[in-house]
Amino acid sequence: MTFLKMAKAALLASVLMTGSALACETTLRSSDTHPDGYPTVEAVKAMGKMLEERTKGKLCIEVFHSAQLGQEKDTIEQTKFGVIDMNRVSMGPFNNLVEETKVVSLPFIFRSTDHMHKVMDGPIGEEILKAFEPHGFVGLAFFDGGSRSFYNSKKPITSIDDLKGMKVRVMQSDIFVDMMTALGANATPMPYGEVYSSIQTGVIDGAENNWPSYESSGHFEVARYYTLNQHLMVPEVLVMSKASWDKLSPEDQATVSQAARDAVPVMRKLWAEREKASEEKVRAAGAQVITDIDKQPFIDAMKPVYEKHVTSDRLKDLVARIQATE
Repeated sequence: MTFLKMAKAALLASVLMTGSALACETTLRSSDTHPDGYPTVEAVKAMGKMLEERTKGKLCIEVFHSAQLGQEKDTIEQTKFGVIDMNRVSMGPFNNLVEETKVVSLPFIFRSTDHMHKVMDGPIGEEILKAFEPHGFVGLAFFDGGSRSFYNSKKPITSIDDLKGMKVRVMQSDIFVDMMTALGANATPMPYGEVYSSIQTGVIDGAENNWPSYESSGHFEVARYYTLNQHLMVPEVLVMSKASWDKLSPEDQATVSQAARDAVPVMRKLWAEREKASEEKVRAAGAQVITDIDKQPFIDAMKPVYEKHVTSDRLKDLVARIQATE
């Protein structure tokens, strides 16, 4: 990422900024690759309203959805330099930067959505948020990313054997690549925005994601087999640039932090509603949803992934504490 590109992003943010945001003393630019109306986008908008009310118009948030400021890999770098103030990002792209994010990106690390909430809302979640700071970010809150499952254009996946040789898109994360390798598939890292055309043209056979992303991206139109194996329940994170954070007063920092946490239940409510609506839309469109699947062989196949990525005593302890959380 060159400074020219970052300058262009800043110019774009300035041009796009409209409405009440201009009246605020400080407007925080927030990026999201998801489309307008998506739960994460709406949650940050809700956070912005809280901030505007609680600071009496001193602080506002302008949300740039639909990857207006770039794909996640690019926006992470822009956020680090303070060109973008806030960023809602998937955990995968942070795996090679913030070591602790690897643990919550591991396949089958969470037993259920409730288990994930218990972990991320508690001391373990706080510990992971703090781990972002040495890398130029302030971790604000965790949002839900749903449970991710496989979908493809070729055939129903009912066992590990059905995945062998398939070209499956994954996020640009070593863990996701190794997960697919352990399952016998050919992992193909690529930006989210390229998946639809890549499935349509046969560059890849499929991908993996949650109900809302499978639906909102239109991937169900070109990959009509969706297998609910739920191999991943990876939280998403809302971070702020440390450079932007340091410009705020301690009082404003506290207000931003609290507003981010207060946006979490807003996001979860919207997520549950959106998940249900997305499933209904996908099923109505005729996609084949495979629910009769034994997850245990998938879980057993993940042993080498854990052995490769959970190497330090600190990460092993983190895994143990997550698994021990009731």
